[in-house]
Amino acid sequence: MPAIGYVCLGTNDFERACAFYDALSAELGGKRLFPTPHGQMYRLGSGAMLMVTRPYNQEAQHPGNGNMIAINVDGQQDVARIHQKALSLGAVSEGEPGPRGAFGDFAYFRDPDGNKLCVFWSERGKK
Repeated sequence: MPAIGYVCLGTNDFERACAFYDALSAELGGKRLFPTPHGQMYRLGSGAMLMVTRPYNQEAQHPGNGNMIAINVDGQQDVARIHQKALSLGAVSEGEPGPRGAFGDFAYFRDPDGNKLCVFWSERGKK
């Protein structure tokens, strides 16, 4: 069955981005995996991989409007914990942790390069 293998997030400050994702991936039960010619690959828990990368075209990185990576966490309590960890690492909140309708608990933040991420927990779809 097809699944997303990895996503890329661009950075203008590679060392700062790696420090941020070293700590955030550890909080998510993941780890730094291996370097790539332009970046660094991470595993997020047992899920998809994430690559922090310098743009291949050598132009400045900029976050997309409407783009976001959503990371499904193991429990409701993890949403607030990981959101707080991201903020302590220099992220900016884009939505405090809490319920979003009947969908579950969500929290939103932007990494130091402005890339938008979401951590969420939901019982929907679980059986």
